[in-house]
Amino acid sequence: MVETLKDSPRLLPPVDLPAYTFIPGSTTPHPYRHPEGHSYKKKGPTSRPLSDDAWADNRSFLLAIDLFNAGYYWEAHEELDKLLKVSDPEDLIGRFLKGLFKLAAAGLKVRENSIHGVRRHAASSGEVFADVAAEIDSDRFCGLKLTMLQFAADRAAQLTYKELDTDGQPVRVFPFLLRPEPLPLA
Repeated sequence: MVETLKDSPRLLPPVDLPAYTFIPGSTTPHPYRHPEGHSYKKKGPTSRPLSDDAWADNRSFLLAIDLFNAGYYWEAHEELDKLLKVSDPEDLIGRFLKGLFKLAAAGLKVRENSIHGVRRHAASSGEVFADVAAEIDSDRFCGLKLTMLQFAADRAAQLTYKELDTDGQPVRVFPFLLRPEPLPLA
């Protein structure tokens, strides 16, 4: 199932999403390095560390989810990378973010038509979510259901994907959305 940006629910409605999604190896300009890139010479604010009890107040986390849900996998991957850089990679938050980071990478690999990359990143993501779930007393972490994430990642590793040539237009490639609950009031 391929859905477009207009179908995506937003957690940060006032934030404009880029004009295109970057797909390495395509004709889209690199967002940061090319003068025509959607984020050329734009330096966003430094991300605040994510926490399980205040995830709904973390703009970087909410933006990463919006980007992922709308099919901007490279951009979601970059936003998650910013969060990872201010996190301890060995604690629960760091590992949870690594799972989302790998899931965004799997979406990017779909866009690059690299089925091996999709399977590798999605399967690794599912393992990370399973590990995090085994260490906490709840199925929900940072608003997201870990069992749903694990199932979605494992399923993403098994799906067959059509080759997409959308010239950098964002397209959702997975049959699921990341829906944190309770949703923040916008």
